[in-house]
Amino acid sequence: MSIDWASLEDLLKNNQTFVLTSHVRPDADALGSELALAGMLESWGKQVHIINPGASPAHLQFLDPEGKVTALHAHPDRAEIIRKCDAHIVLDTSAWIQLGEVGKVMARSESKKIVIDHHVSSDDLQAVEFKDTTSPATGCLVYELMTWCGYVPTMQEASCLYCAIATDTGWYRFPATNPVTMRIGGELIAAGADPARLYNLLYEQGSVERLKLSGLALQRVSLACEGLLVYTYVTQADFAATKAHPADTENLVNECMRIKGTQAAFILVEQPNRQLKASLRSRESVDVTPVAEHFGGGGHRQASGAMLPGPIDQAIEKLVELFGVQLKLAGFEPKETN
Repeated sequence: MSIDWASLEDLLKNNQTFVLTSHVRPDADALGSELALAGMLESWGKQVHIINPGASPAHLQFLDPEGKVTALHAHPDRAEIIRKCDAHIVLDTSAWIQLGEVGKVMARSESKKIVIDHHVSSDDLQAVEFKDTTSPATGCLVYELMTWCGYVPTMQEASCLYCAIATDTGWYRFPATNPVTMRIGGELIAAGADPARLYNLLYEQGSVERLKLSGLALQRVSLACEGLLVYTYVTQADFAATKAHPADTENLVNECMRIKGTQAAFILVEQPNRQLKASLRSRESVDVTPVAEHFGGGGHRQASGAMLPGPIDQAIEKLVELFGVQLKLAGFEPKETN
């Protein structure tokens, strides 16, 4: 899917003040893309603010050693900056609901709106969209833009983009990974990204609390749809018992996909307001996007998310029903579990 990079370059060069933002609970693709793009714009003499709906997860703070990313909920005065900038750039999402309070301020602003994204799910953000839903990560799109503009990322920017792409591709193993993805990864290494160091920072800085929480969640793993679907959940009581952080549930859903014969998985994480954050995963033939969109969420064919009302048992029942539909559409028939 081709993107008109020349038009985007013109938009960027013809405006002076920018606010970059991304979705609530930003991941490495969101943060890495924001920080790298901000670096290029600043090198052009642009005034750039990165303002997200909420705080960056603690385990990703290493991507932002200078503290460039701010959260609107902690700095409500930043709303004026959002209203008055020349252009908003939304990265790694195309949905109003994912922008939280930042989106509400943006909607009342007359500033230009630009989207750089690779997700299928989207709303009408009244923006000029630069999307490629076949791209494995927004980080890939930001790097392609840099290449078009003749810009070479710094070591820190290359590290941000490497993390963006590596995490969204499951360390270059998900189906969307292709020769171009691998080439970009190699070029980012040449620009200074250190895969061993970045892997350590991303995945080998866990806590005892995280391990205990994982143990509770994995003890609850259950099969449905005759073994094709696997799921688990985490409650607020689990966080209290283990003293773990909500970010400690990241990647737990992927552990469920290790079970032989499974084609899809989900995890429910209870929020303080008792809503349930659902993370949905599948193998290549099963599309989980419709499941997420049923609850107002979205994402990718193999990785989507949504917020569901409780209680947990009712949410599980509904998700199993919806996953059953998608499994049948993918051609899977019920089979006996081993």
